[in-house]
Amino acid sequence: MAESKKKDVRPGAASAAAERGWTPTPEAKKKATTFRWIAAVLWAVAIAGEAVGIFWLLRQRVVTTEGGLVRDPETGLLQENVATSTFPQWAFITLLVLLVVIAALSITGSVLWKKANRLDPARKSDTVRFFVQNQLGAIIAIIAFVPLIILIFLNKDMDKGQKTTAGVVGIVLAALAVFIGVDFNPSSVEKYTADQSAVIQLLGADQVTWVAGGSVYHVCDQVSDIQTGSEIHTGTTAEAVEAHKERLTLKFASELEKCGLPVPENAAEIADALRQFQAGQITTLPAPVWGEGVTPPLQVEEAVPAE
Repeated sequence: MAESKKKDVRPGAASAAAERGWTPTPEAKKKATTFRWIAAVLWAVAIAGEAVGIFWLLRQRVVTTEGGLVRDPETGLLQENVATSTFPQWAFITLLVLLVVIAALSITGSVLWKKANRLDPARKSDTVRFFVQNQLGAIIAIIAFVPLIILIFLNKDMDKGQKTTAGVVGIVLAALAVFIGVDFNPSSVEKYTADQSAVIQLLGADQVTWVAGGSVYHVCDQVSDIQTGSEIHTGTTAEAVEAHKERLTLKFASELEKCGLPVPENAAEIADALRQFQAGQITTLPAPVWGEGVTPPLQVEEAVPAE
């Protein structure tokens, strides 16, 4: 396996890989698709629950005074008696339960959707798709709550206490669902490509190591961070992401030194660039600068600008 990975990063193959950018493993893409389908079903049920609340539950009422003509005993004249109604207590309790169910469905869908985006992210350069894909959980939460909350406050059959209670519960749950649905530091193809490019240039192959704990992967298996007694895994950066490792450790320079591998003279600059990519910014990843007498792990030519 290791040999085949090294073949994939020969100068010609490395150029092709860089042109394509980082891609998820087939298993990760399949898992991401499954998560997205489950999230979509949960969100659909949440919106269906909102529809039930709007078109059925909020229309429930108990008539307390019948309408019709009545005679004023003082004047002897007939007058219209306006019918009055109240919102039944069973419907009020059901409404509160429905709000909680909608929140649970929306939040669970958002969590699964975020996991899918970690495994199979969008490109940051595709601005609209990147925003929608990463913030869809918050958008769905707004759709699933805001119309229902507005109609709660506009309901003429609820008394003041029912409106206040249901409205506040709805607003709090909506705010929680939106907050959880927002991805404040979304993954991107560019972010993963930067880590992959750094690994290939530093090691000569897209091969990293990781253990079950933690959220980062490492450049070799001799460092103390992975000497935890857990099984040490070796694979590509895409396989590391599939294993829920979100990024390359920024301590790669000390790890290279610990493992007896050459350390680039501009390791700090590379780490700073990776830190910016990992924070969601797009910058230039410096090429490693090797000291005199050091044989670079991989020679990568500069791409010729397209005419």
